[in-house]
Amino acid sequence: MADDSTSAFQAGQTGLIVRIPEAEPSVRRWRERLDPSARAGVPAHVTVLFPFLDESRMDTLVHSALAAVLGRQPAFDLRFARCGRLPEVLYLVPEPDTPLRQLTEAIAERWPEAPPYGGRFAEVVPHLTIAQGHEDTLLEEIETDLAGGLPFTSHVSSVELMVHDGTKWQERASFALGERRRP
Repeated sequence: MADDSTSAFQAGQTGLIVRIPEAEPSVRRWRERLDPSARAGVPAHVTVLFPFLDESRMDTLVHSALAAVLGRQPAFDLRFARCGRLPEVLYLVPEPDTPLRQLTEAIAERWPEAPPYGGRFAEVVPHLTIAQGHEDTLLEEIETDLAGGLPFTSHVSSVELMVHDGTKWQERASFALGERRRP
């Protein structure tokens, strides 16, 4: 969930993610080696909002509000067909990314004290991190390896609340999205 290799996870931090289990067969071995969040127990995912509220604030009112905000957002499908890059980061590109951006915007609007990535970036780029903090030659090797497992699709029908317990990230709650809109 952290998007730079200098971030240290702290007890009580929370984040909201969309799990992408279909990615695990292709990315697990790379993420376990090269993505600190995977080593800390976070499954293959796209971050919706990190950091979110401290765990001490996660009461029934916050859970109810999250359920309401996320329940108004429709379920959707994502396709992962290519890799993308940020500085020293290799990731899978979710397409379309608009539903992910809408989830982030809806939560950030409700909780303006929890801007995405602490407000460090002007634009949030939805992505599934595979490796971070490594040389381009290694990232190119990973990208070549992943090409054989692409494309794949994932149905997104919930957002998970993850909490860091001081050692690992744990899922604490799952919030259902609304019914998928039909064309």
